[in-house]
Amino acid sequence: MAKRALNKSIVSKPPKSAASASVVLDPLPEPSPQEIKKESNPFTDNDLRMRTYAWSGYALRLMLIVGAFFSIFQYLAQRQERRVERNLQLVELWEQKDYQEAQQALKRRLVDLNTRYSGLLGAQPSDKELAIYNRRIGMEALSTDGGSDPLPVFQQHFDRIIYFLNRVSACSTSNICAPEVADQYFRDFAKSFWGYFAGYINQQRQAGSVSYAKPLQDYLGADVAPFGDAKAAIK
Repeated sequence: MAKRALNKSIVSKPPKSAASASVVLDPLPEPSPQEIKKESNPFTDNDLRMRTYAWSGYALRLMLIVGAFFSIFQYLAQRQERRVERNLQLVELWEQKDYQEAQQALKRRLVDLNTRYSGLLGAQPSDKELAIYNRRIGMEALSTDGGSDPLPVFQQHFDRIIYFLNRVSACSTSNICAPEVADQYFRDFAKSFWGYFAGYINQQRQAGSVSYAKPLQDYLGADVAPFGDAKAAIK
């Protein structure tokens, strides 16, 4: 009986609650002022060697940055110089005998045709009338009655000029040459050439040579007139 009462008292005794248990947390110790050390500035350190190392490293970094900028500048300058040299090579090519003869044949044919058809142009023609007139002259230049030189001979000169202007375009638009230098030497001639022969170029494209003189057109860009006027010139 006593044993049963003892077990009953043990079972009925409630456990201690968590709230009744007290937990004591010690606060974190604050560092003493003596333990906080201020980081030293190597540029103003009392140690001469430390200051020397700091300033020499700083100077080395500056030299590396300046050297990098100088290398970039030197590369760009050499690249521009090479581009100008390519322009001068084109100028030398343009002054060779074959191209000089081609230019003279072209000039001679256009002068003769302008003299022959000068009466078709008024005293003060509009830009559109002048464009149509020039394309008529260009179409006539590529005909059998276009001049004193036989058409096959003139055609060779004409094709040589087309080839050269396409080469100028490829060199300029791809930045192999300096575009501003190429413009100074060749752009006025290229614009005049296109003004006369855009109708013939369009005719060749419609006949199947779809990329005929395309580099020249790309070189001139917005300076070229639309092909719509070429049809009027042919009529």
